[in-house]
Amino acid sequence: MPDITADDGTRLHYVDSGDPSARPVVLVAGFKAAATSWRYQVKPLMRAGYRVIAFDRRGHGLSEVGPDDPAAHTMERHGADIGELVEQLGLEQATIVGQSMGGNAIWAHLTSGARAGEGRPAGRPAGGAGAIRDVVIVDQTPKMLNSDDWPFGFYDYDASNVDTTFATGIPDPGRFPAKSKGLVRIARVLSAMELPKGGKPTFSPAQLALLNDHAKRDWRPAIAAAEVPAFFIAGAESEFWPSAHAAASADLNPLASSTVIERDGHATNIEQPARFNEELLAFLAR
Repeated sequence: MPDITADDGTRLHYVDSGDPSARPVVLVAGFKAAATSWRYQVKPLMRAGYRVIAFDRRGHGLSEVGPDDPAAHTMERHGADIGELVEQLGLEQATIVGQSMGGNAIWAHLTSGARAGEGRPAGRPAGGAGAIRDVVIVDQTPKMLNSDDWPFGFYDYDASNVDTTFATGIPDPGRFPAKSKGLVRIARVLSAMELPKGGKPTFSPAQLALLNDHAKRDWRPAIAAAEVPAFFIAGAESEFWPSAHAAASADLNPLASSTVIERDGHATNIEQPARFNEELLAFLAR
């Protein structure tokens, strides 16, 4: 199995498909999702002539969890892992696609230079000037905490419940329930995601530490500072936040654009894969 080793010794797994000399597209899944969640994108991207690298973030899929240290379970650490993947594979002109939390891990990577002491401008990716061509963010608001200047966060999450909402997992805001999606969309999610059979999902201490760090972050400055184009794709029926977050995010940077896919939820690339792939491939061809 292909893997890299992060600078803290953690083994990180990835799946590499297609022509190794082709332009790379790196797929980064969301919270508790594995590289396998991109199954509806891999073959279409390969057929279009791209090298496709689906990445298991630490603690996800076949990657190791990492040290028993809070610093190993932050968005900065997950952003640094993306940088390690890009650098160790020697990627050039890569498009990084992040779904849900994977999207904000991209912003953590783009702002990791100061933390790593690389001395590069904010918004410029590590790994060389041409390492990352552009990024795609799939149904992830850059700021989950709602505020007067950002009403596009996680439903009902604000200063009054900032420390309790994600204390034990991900609450159900009660928007667009599964029964409203229809059997086909539900079946796609079940086949693409590694979901437990029966009962509610469980959360390890490492996962809860990461989730709470993720929930309290604000990546809008990272979007504004980005020096590469960004494309925000939202599901019109996202269970977690209003789809207007995509356009609001794109408004932060003149290099950014956005779209909303109708009858699509938070698992945007899974519920409506044909429409999602159409939008992604059109962006890649720019």
